[in-house]
Amino acid sequence: MPDSGKKTSIFVGSDIFRGSGYGPGHPLNIPRVWPVMDICRALGWLEEGQFHHLSPASPQQLQLFHTAAYVSALLDAERDQALDEARRQRHRIGIHPNPIYPEIYRRPATAAAGSLYAAEMLLSGQADIVFNPSGGTHHGLPDAANGFCFVNDPALALVDLLEGGAGRVAYVDIDAHHPDGVEAHLSSDPRLRLFSVHEANRWPGTGQPEDKGGGQARNFTLPRGAGDDRLLAVLDHHILPELAEFAPEILVIQAGADGLRDDPQSGLSYSIIGYWQAIRLLLGLGRPVLLLGGGGYNPFATARAWSGLWGIAAGHDPVHTELNSAARQVLESLEFPHRLNRQHPASWTERLSD
Repeated sequence: MPDSGKKTSIFVGSDIFRGSGYGPGHPLNIPRVWPVMDICRALGWLEEGQFHHLSPASPQQLQLFHTAAYVSALLDAERDQALDEARRQRHRIGIHPNPIYPEIYRRPATAAAGSLYAAEMLLSGQADIVFNPSGGTHHGLPDAANGFCFVNDPALALVDLLEGGAGRVAYVDIDAHHPDGVEAHLSSDPRLRLFSVHEANRWPGTGQPEDKGGGQARNFTLPRGAGDDRLLAVLDHHILPELAEFAPEILVIQAGADGLRDDPQSGLSYSIIGYWQAIRLLLGLGRPVLLLGGGGYNPFATARAWSGLWGIAAGHDPVHTELNSAARQVLESLEFPHRLNRQHPASWTERLSD
């Protein structure tokens, strides 16, 4: 399926990501999704017809991947802001680092709705690229929360794509952390190919190079300080040729931004421009794409990187884009209670790239 020109791109989002959070002190208690929406609108990149407003996925939809007991526990935890000890332990809800917070069902269920909507749009041919920056929560387990992830929206999308008739689907994950929840439960399906490029010796410790999961997984570990060249080399020499051979009908990309050099949760040291180049290489395959967010623990770097992803998906050039005053104001408004923000560089608020 060659790239035939202008793409139909859809951005999915919701204002539930504006103001809700995991609670003080949590690494994900930072603004990430709404700044991307606001920056893209400020730049004139996000037209009303390109934006799809999300409502939370239903419990039945979440049960494409998650158990009924787990989904029920999430609903009860949101309603009561507490959970009995037996279910806390079984489902790892309210257990560090997966706290109970006011939108513990609605927020991840909304992100999941975005990935499920994307699957529908891609299967029906109504979109070429769907961007869901709230998605990418790849650690979630069928019966338990895991690694900040309460709902595994990439797994839900992959299951939905396969059940909807896709014969071959590829999942490529460039988050700094290995997608253990996706690999452990989906990598035995011959219709799937799973690829992950992540930091060596980083939590959760799975995804070693020799690890094939259920047989359909390819894992590539990079050392601390790897930088752009190592990431792009893995794509050029390994992942892209294998994708060309597999010829997926649909591509799911988890574009976690926690490998960026300003992120406090990894040491991979990618530049934003190198990160964008990695995504451009994957989009260059010309397949329908679900483009997900994922990790990203510096709100300034994450917002800029993901805004650029939408720019690329919508046909703009983020590398040479100058931020107008409205876009800069969005960045200047961000709060980041971390030592990295004590005296941040001007680039964090003045431009999209490094």
